[in-house]
Amino acid sequence: MTSAPITFVTGNQNKLREVESILSSDNGAARLRVVARKIDLPELQGEPDDIARQKCLLAAQQVGGPTLVEDTCLCFHALGGLPGPYIKWFLDKVGHDGLNRMLAGFEDKRAYALCTFGYSPGVEGEEAVVFSGRTEGRIVAARKKGDGPAFGWDPVFLPDGFEETYAEMDKEVKNGISHRFKALEKVKAYLEKEGG
Repeated sequence: MTSAPITFVTGNQNKLREVESILSSDNGAARLRVVARKIDLPELQGEPDDIARQKCLLAAQQVGGPTLVEDTCLCFHALGGLPGPYIKWFLDKVGHDGLNRMLAGFEDKRAYALCTFGYSPGVEGEEAVVFSGRTEGRIVAARKKGDGPAFGWDPVFLPDGFEETYAEMDKEVKNGISHRFKALEKVKAYLEKEGG
């Protein structure tokens, strides 16, 4: 495993806390050192793996060392996977209620949360590697715990097998089943193997 810290490119403190929490719960394996850095990157279009790979290569050029980027999607089955990687913009424009109304004409409320991480060792000429995690669920009317702000679209996503939305769950429960957790487990396994 690299001795240099991995720069996680984000300005979102909620994402940073989740990533740190998930990467530190590794049952005695070597811990990954992560530092956050906000970098303005272009909003890329395309398929999730391609977006994460290209975003990672652009970020690694600025970081000059091991770099981790994340791209998160919320995909509605009824809409062929949309809004997908554009969820941030949909949520910003229509809010939680609007996301629900997008499915008003469909019986199918199923959705999946998809997280794709791109990792680059920061060495010129080396390609970025991508890791994806997916959690199936459905879209529901917004529900959250407490009066504080909700994290992104968490209030409208109800994962399969649970009665609480992501926003209602205790953080430890969410961090143990989320799309981000599933993708980060793959990142950890890869980095531990590479560090050998």
